[in-house]
Formats: sequence, C-alpha cells, structure tokens
Amino acid sequence: MERVPIEEVFEQLKCSREGLTSEEGTNRLQVFGPNKLEEKKESKLLKFLGFMWNPLSWVMEAAAIMAIALANGGGKPPDWQDFVGIVVLLLINSTISFIEENNAGNAAAALMAGLAPKTKVLRDGRWSEQDAAILVPGDIISIKLGDIVPADARLLEGDPLKIDQSALTGESLPVTKNPSDEVFSGSTCKQGEIEAVVIATGVHTFFGKAAHLVDSTNQVGHFQKVLTAIGNFCICSIAVGIAVELVVMYPIQHRKYRDGIDNLLVLLIGGIPIAMPTVLSVTMAIGSHRLSQQGAITRENDCH
Repeated sequence: MERVPIEEVFEQLKCSREGLTSEEGTNRLQVFGPNKLEEKKESKLLKFLGFMWNPLSWVMEAAAIMAIALANGGGKPPDWQDFVGIVVLLLINSTISFIEENNAGNAAAALMAGLAPKTKVLRDGRWSEQDAAILVPGDIISIKLGDIVPADARLLEGDPLKIDQSALTGESLPVTKNPSDEVFSGSTCKQGEIEAVVIATGVHTFFGKAAHLVDSTNQVGHFQKVLTAIGNFCICSIAVGIAVELVVMYPIQHRKYRDGIDNLLVLLIGGIPIAMPTVLSVTMAIGSHRLSQQGAITRENDCH
C-alpha cells in the first residue's frame, strides 16, 4: 500500500479525508488490534531457575547431591559444609546473572519506549488528542515538528517534511518526505507540518516487524557455541577423571569409601570454572547496556 496512488489508498481502506467516525474506529480496533507492540511476559522465578540449568551448573548440582547423599559412612556425617557451599555458589551465580540480565532490559520494552504515547487524530469531523494505541488503518492524523510518528502512514497534501528515521534505517541525517510518501512509526518529525492517512498499526508496521524479528530470533551465535563446547569439554574431562579415580582408589588402592567420595567431590568442584557463567553474564549485560545507550536493540543474553 506504500506504492499505490493515494486515492487508491482511500479506496482500499474505505475511508476519506474527513477521517473515521468513532464507531468505525471502534469496529476497526477490534479487527486490527491496538496500535502497540505485544510485550511477552515471563515468570521471574522460571527465568531465575533457568540460570541453574546449564552444563556447568549440572556438575555443581551433581556435586551437591553427592555431598549430601553419598558422602556418609565411615562414622562420619554427610558433608554439609560442601553441600551448603556449593548451593550458596549456585545461588550467587544465578542471582548476579539474573540481576544483570534484567538491567539489560528486553527488546520489546526498548522498542515500545520509542513509540508515540499520544497523537492528534481526526474523528467525527473534529481534531482531538488521543492515545496512539487507538489508531487504526484509515485514520487521518496530524504530524508536526517534534512529533513521533505514531503509525505507518501516507502523507497527504502539504509541504515536505524532514523526518529522522535513523533508529529504523540507520540514515544519519533527516530525510525529506514529500506528499504521498510513506512515513514509519517511531520516526521523528524534524521540520514541517502535514496530515497523513494511517495504513498500518501495531505489529503490522515497519517498527512492529522489527520488534518481531528481534524477539523471535533463535539463532545460536558463535559465542554460545564456544561456551557449549567449553561446558561439554569440562563434563567429559570430569567423567573420565571420575572413572579413573574409581578404578585407582577402590580396586587398586583399596581406599575407604568416604575417602574416595571426598576425592571425587574435589574433582567435581575443581574441574569446572564455577564463576565463568556469572562473569560472562555480567560482561554481556554491560555490553548490552552500552549498545542500548547508542540506540541499539538487544535480545536476552544467552550466555548461561
């Protein structure tokens, strides 16, 4: 609809230059939905527990279970000190990672912050300031200096506008938009004043599609592959070490059961970089924060 003649736009949207009525706006709102981005809600508890669900944490959890369930006998009680120490380390790692990732924010919230909260719209033959969320295709809106464009729209008759759309397209300077040109939701008017007809709202805008692409990407990056390889290497090394230890300590050296378990605990705990997930989460969160200060949108930091 961005390339067809403006008169055809009115025909396809079944609207006119006098705008929509309140009743038409309400009916279309039920069809097209509100002019805002959907923000996914997730359980904070599940997100926190997610930081304990990775290969390196699995080894620590196995060590904790061994310390409490297997480290007994020989007249000695279970190894409560090691158990408590491992659990505390797991909680510290998860807490720090959880806090830092929350501080980095989420893509949908960052994108929504760039949308216009209010707009001037022509309804029932008169202009009024309304929430941008009520806009629907076919609405006539007014765009002037300093306004954030509330939805994708086609410009009507008037003087050309200067539009800053650097956040969307990366263009460093404002671009000139002439009558019948398309303007995008989330861009900013730097010069001029003109009326426009809305052609797309919410998730159907250029802005909304960008949000969907950011939030829906599941591609595993090279960095994540390296971390997975490190975790797998640690687990495999520990498994081989435990197998050798079991053969050497019991059939060959005939050690006591409890002494052997203590050695296995040392191998489990010493064989993994305990603080690595936390250090990586903090580092990635700091990088995300600095990128967001420059207008970049980042997804969650999958380094756990």
